[in-house]
Amino acid sequence: MTGVYLIKKSSTILDSVLTAALLFFLGFITYRLSVGLHYHWDWGVIPNYLLRWDEEKRRWVTNILLDGFFTTIRLSIWAILFATMIGVVVGILRTRKRLLFRLIGRSYVELIRNIPPLVLVFIFYFFISDQLMLFFGVDEFIRNRTGISAQVLSITVAPPELFTAFVSGVFTVALFQGAYIAEIVRAGIQSIDNEQWEASAALGLTWLQQMRFIVLPQAARRVLPPLANELINTIKYSSIVSIISIQELTFQGMQVMASTQRTNEVWLTISLMYFLLCFTVSLFARRLERTMAEVRL
Repeated sequence: MTGVYLIKKSSTILDSVLTAALLFFLGFITYRLSVGLHYHWDWGVIPNYLLRWDEEKRRWVTNILLDGFFTTIRLSIWAILFATMIGVVVGILRTRKRLLFRLIGRSYVELIRNIPPLVLVFIFYFFISDQLMLFFGVDEFIRNRTGISAQVLSITVAPPELFTAFVSGVFTVALFQGAYIAEIVRAGIQSIDNEQWEASAALGLTWLQQMRFIVLPQAARRVLPPLANELINTIKYSSIVSIISIQELTFQGMQVMASTQRTNEVWLTISLMYFLLCFTVSLFARRLERTMAEVRL
């Protein structure tokens, strides 16, 4: 009992020392910005870009920072959905016995993982999405939407005039993250013991039934922690699409910074908003992991 007490006491002391060191570091950074660099903080400009009073509607409405935050949420949700679907399909292909399937899966993973996401954004926007949407008339069809259909499109996806860029950003992030999710899914499937496959085959289950009822439910529990990490990365990687003028949080932050010259206040606010979004996903994933563990027991 004495040893346990000493370990707990030393752990508490170490936590206090690390906390004090972190606070000292933050204080030093603030001091250097305020005194050393003669930076004058002005947080009063930030609320004006979060909410504004609309005289016509006679109520408070979101301003460009919150608009960008909600665009980031929509972009992240669609990118996560498509990245998960791509990752699951490619991850399953990577575990198949047929060489063609494994070759398709590996080619996609190696190609995407070895191309910078910035290059993928330009390739998909200028050479694929822009040309394909014009060829099939999607861009013109979307731009001609009015009334309720335009409102629904703006709420769920993006305003009609930004639809092409938004879709390009979604699929770029989804393709990039799908390659990493595919490797997580592949590792989860391959971690299942061969006895599970043999026992389910002996019961007369088809391959599809084996994957649906035996393999994937067990693999899902094992891949949930790294998968949650990749979903959080998907949210953070969504900021890269600001280079094609998608008005998400990072793009709007640059606009505010250019107009106010409040560099530190703007980027600290944006960092906090990204943190709240990613931390929420982290808490949800942790809760889901506990729930799955309880069901397993």
